[in-house]
Amino acid sequence: MAQLEHFSPSVDTVVARMRALDESLPAGDGVAVFNRVYLAVTEEVERRLDAGQFPDSRAATALDVRFAQRYLDAVDAVADDRRPPACWRPLFQLRRHPGVRPLQFALAGINAHIGHDLALAVVDACRTLRCEPAELEDEFDRVGELLVSLEERIREDLMPGPDLLQIADPLTHLLGSWSLERARDATWSAARALWALRRFEDVAEEFTERLDAAVGFAGRMLLTPLPY
Repeated sequence: MAQLEHFSPSVDTVVARMRALDESLPAGDGVAVFNRVYLAVTEEVERRLDAGQFPDSRAATALDVRFAQRYLDAVDAVADDRRPPACWRPLFQLRRHPGVRPLQFALAGINAHIGHDLALAVVDACRTLRCEPAELEDEFDRVGELLVSLEERIREDLMPGPDLLQIADPLTHLLGSWSLERARDATWSAARALWALRRFEDVAEEFTERLDAAVGFAGRMLLTPLPY
């Protein structure tokens, strides 16, 4: 598993990076759609940190930065013609597909980031802070609650068509099978498992690879091209 202890950017740094991406990417690009959503989340985390709304600001900062850095590492990998983690590949491969709708791009990015990156970010933060996952649970829950509340807004903003027609829209059926709240709960279990396996490197690596592949498979399903 990749180690991030040597790299400690601030929340300001990752926000600036995402703002730069927002300015440089075409508006309809699938990665740009997710980036706008994630930028809003990270700006809100930053605002709440500044307002003292996290019980342990140091732990919250460590978790948020390491979480964001995994997404930015995937962006850098693609820019450098390297393969990103499997969880991110569907979004980068289909980012310009005309049959994929903005809501699908947003939720596929959230799926990759929550389902895979967040579990590894918890482990990264625990290594940096020399603590157990249980000591980060409050911060994990607060960030998760923010993401869940934003998911509802994202669906409202990006879901096409009048409400009366949505029940017949194939997008409604496709996305009804995925839940951020369930993904978040599974991620906490995965983070605890990875922490327990940290002394068994081969097993931990295999677990991480399987998690990455499974999340990537779910992302590919979320990005199924649909008729308009």
